[in-house]
Amino acid sequence: MDLIVDEKKYKADGKYKSPIVTKLINMIMECGKKTIARRNIYKMIDILEQKTKNDGLFVLETALKNVGPTLEVKSKRIGGANYQVPVIVSGQRRLTLAMRWIIDFSRSQKGKPISEKLANEIIAAFRGEGNAIKKKQNVHKMAEANKAFAHFGR
Repeated sequence: MDLIVDEKKYKADGKYKSPIVTKLINMIMECGKKTIARRNIYKMIDILEQKTKNDGLFVLETALKNVGPTLEVKSKRIGGANYQVPVIVSGQRRLTLAMRWIIDFSRSQKGKPISEKLANEIIAAFRGEGNAIKKKQNVHKMAEANKAFAHFGR
């Protein structure tokens, strides 16, 4: 399961030469303040390297792979009834969902700079624990519970 980034939309960033880092910077950015977002992401990668004694990009990519769901449910209306139909998640959406969940759970924590909150959530995901991993498991449980409706997904 590889991380797929739209190479045309996300060019490699200046420091780490990774389109994944560029996408993360764009997703964390608020009010168009890209330099602040870039500074926070680079600081977060430095924190990852300090805390895990591994390459920061490796930790980030592994955490995103751990968090990315393979199945999700989509609502489909058939004959006046709504069904939660399990569908396979594409690589691009898998990466986007993983980043979104990590960012959302990091922002929900209080009392620390965003770079530390992101680093803590990514380290937890790297180890297979944390809120983003729980979210992935809940999405998979929903898909598993509704697999009887999978034939509607065609």
